[in-house]
Amino acid sequence: MKKKKIALPLFLLTLILTSLACTVFVGGPAYPETTIPYSPEAVQSLQQQIQEAMVTGAETGVVTLQINESQLTSYLILKLQQNGKPPFDEPQVLLRNGEIQVFGKIQRGMFTANMEIVLTATVDENGKQKIDITSADFGPFPAPEGLNNAISSLIDEAFTGTLGPVATGFRLDTITIADGLMTVTGHIK
Repeated sequence: MKKKKIALPLFLLTLILTSLACTVFVGGPAYPETTIPYSPEAVQSLQQQIQEAMVTGAETGVVTLQINESQLTSYLILKLQQNGKPPFDEPQVLLRNGEIQVFGKIQRGMFTANMEIVLTATVDENGKQKIDITSADFGPFPAPEGLNNAISSLIDEAFTGTLGPVATGFRLDTITIADGLMTVTGHIK
């Protein structure tokens, strides 16, 4: 009889500890069906495309650059990896219908949820990109403090940080987002 009294609490303790080691998915917006994998080559091709576009722009005065979902997703993953404590994991960036849709997974304790941030990219009167968050859905979690600014900064850096010193004298004219591509046009001042 004594063994049965010890076995039940031991079983319950094991069950509790096992459940604490697991994460529980608690919902959120639908995650994209197609996964865009991380590719260091996509980041390199983006950087190469930017350099080539700026060289062509120096000759013609017009700069046109097309960024695809794989390049932007890979760039975002690289930047999040460089961050000591990324605000979310497993990012996916979709470029559809004039919007940049950023998906990811956030974790709070043992709970995990999908998140989606929808951004628009426009050009201001000074020829600089303007990134606005039009909606943010973190499932049952409140928006993590500073996440909106972090996302805006990462997307801003995707434009300015990758252009770097070659962008001196560059002025944006348009940003068009459709069918998995972001087309950026501008000219050399």
